[in-house]
Amino acid sequence: MKENRSDARYLAGLMLGALGVVYGDIGTSPLYALRECFHGAHAVPPTETNVLGVLSLIFWSLVVIVSVKYLTCVIRADNKGEGGILALLALASPEASQAGKRRGALLAVGVFGAALLYGDGMITPCISILSAIEGLEVATPLFSPYIVPITIAILVMLFACQYFGTGGVGKVFGPITLLWFVFIAALGIRGILMAPKVLAAVSPHYAAGFLMENGFTGFVVLGAVFLVVTGSEALYADLGHFGARPIRLVWFAVPFPALLLNYLGQGALLLQQPAAAENPFYYLSPRWALYPLVVVATLASVIASQALISGVFSITMQAIQLGYLPRMEIRHTSSRERGQIYMPLVNGTLMLCCIGLVLGFRSSSRLAAAYGIAVTMTMLITTVLFYFAARRLWNWSGAKTAWLCAVFLAIELAFFGANALKIAHGGWFPIVVAAGIFTVMTTWKTGRSLLRERLFAGMLPQEMFLAEVQRTPPLRVQGTAVFMSGNPNGTPLALLHNLKHNKVLHERTVLLTIVTAETAHVDADARVQVEPLSEGLYRVLGRYGFMDEPSMTDLISACQPHGLILRPEDTTFFLSRETILPTARPGMALWREKLFAFLARNAQPATAFFRLPANRVVELGMQVEF
Repeated sequence: MKENRSDARYLAGLMLGALGVVYGDIGTSPLYALRECFHGAHAVPPTETNVLGVLSLIFWSLVVIVSVKYLTCVIRADNKGEGGILALLALASPEASQAGKRRGALLAVGVFGAALLYGDGMITPCISILSAIEGLEVATPLFSPYIVPITIAILVMLFACQYFGTGGVGKVFGPITLLWFVFIAALGIRGILMAPKVLAAVSPHYAAGFLMENGFTGFVVLGAVFLVVTGSEALYADLGHFGARPIRLVWFAVPFPALLLNYLGQGALLLQQPAAAENPFYYLSPRWALYPLVVVATLASVIASQALISGVFSITMQAIQLGYLPRMEIRHTSSRERGQIYMPLVNGTLMLCCIGLVLGFRSSSRLAAAYGIAVTMTMLITTVLFYFAARRLWNWSGAKTAWLCAVFLAIELAFFGANALKIAHGGWFPIVVAAGIFTVMTTWKTGRSLLRERLFAGMLPQEMFLAEVQRTPPLRVQGTAVFMSGNPNGTPLALLHNLKHNKVLHERTVLLTIVTAETAHVDADARVQVEPLSEGLYRVLGRYGFMDEPSMTDLISACQPHGLILRPEDTTFFLSRETILPTARPGMALWREKLFAFLARNAQPATAFFRLPANRVVELGMQVEF
């Protein structure tokens, strides 16, 4: 009985944590989603038919996209417990040994989907916090000139707090978000009591009737309706933090009913007071509760923004591990939680972009025009990748998988088409951001492959090197030397350069290569592979998943069971540092070679990335023509 109670408490804790982290973004959508349907340049008048039709579209969007697609289907495709578009990409693409056109196309699509999340990560904090602070205008117009400055001040504080990590703040995420959902549910019930007939909107015939009656205008409104499901990707991306069961259970227990109640309540208010379309969320509140509601809404928006920022940190680390981005500084803000990281460069860039967006758009309504296009494209890519992942993981038949994905694609393509109309009004921004990051990611990946080819061409085969050492033995010095190389075959160039210039070879020499597997994690017993060679040489292969964090200390410890005992105080690490010289040689376009050279010059040194002892590292430089 005690074990059952303990398990129940543990599950409840996970559900509360998931409520704060996973559902923060989608939970703040009532601040602006319904307003955009009935207020603005492309809005429809809040007649009874239109209100019931929009509410029906909202209800079925939440059911099909969130409840069915993500929580029933996509969340099942876990990569050793991890989720997210890069994890799904690894599951969907064939093994590297079966590389071909299909794999290349899937990789390109998946990487572009990851790049789209950066644009989403820039817009979400802006639109969420702006829409929350705009509630002050409902209380009194005196606050109007201060909305933008207050929003920028909150954004600066939010990004400044990233330095301290999310561990302490994360403990209150769940309770505050729970309070938020209780607030919006109570407001929704208050509105429904004004006009209970809005409950009829659960019938899909109202949605169909709205689209048929309004034609192209109804199609345009779909772009605003889509705002209710923004944040759905977080349900899958945060799978590794909480697990599928808590994420599913808490959705049906708290966010889903609270969101439905609030949207129905706002709709009921519009039936009674059409003028409330300017900001139906805040007009739904009693006057005496406006200021407390603004405070809770702001806290909920900050939490939603924090989840997006943490997600950008996480996907950046995954991209670095997979070789799509250069090494960057990663600070671990918790000694217990592996996923709590802080990336100064990414954090600073996001903050500047968010401030620029707020200054440029100045209202959540204008930002809503830029919001949605990146999310719809990400959802389309997720559906495509899910098709191939389902075929590989569960051997689903082509017809069954195609039928299911066709339903998702039909809905998402309609949303995408409606959001595409926003491109000229700000929707271009996340696309430009994604295109820029995609260019950087593919340039770095291609450049690293070309660099390996150039270096491998100049490598001495391992057998020839060992034979040369036996034929003309060099001077041997005490201690252990670890030569790091990106290629597990051949002799590291750093070793050849050291032998050529210093004319010595350590008594024990380790040729170390660290590779990233196409899985989220690598089991501890498969972490290291040690192969003893002749003449005191060892070849060591360290394997990590794209969610694992390489640590030289851990790697050295993992070698001991294999008979290779390394003492850090007697070990020297030799690294090669390449200087890229762009040329007209075949490979990449000259501008991409220059971009790759710039990225390589500014990448974090391997010394810091692998946490090597600085006083035990020797770097040997070389120039490589591209």
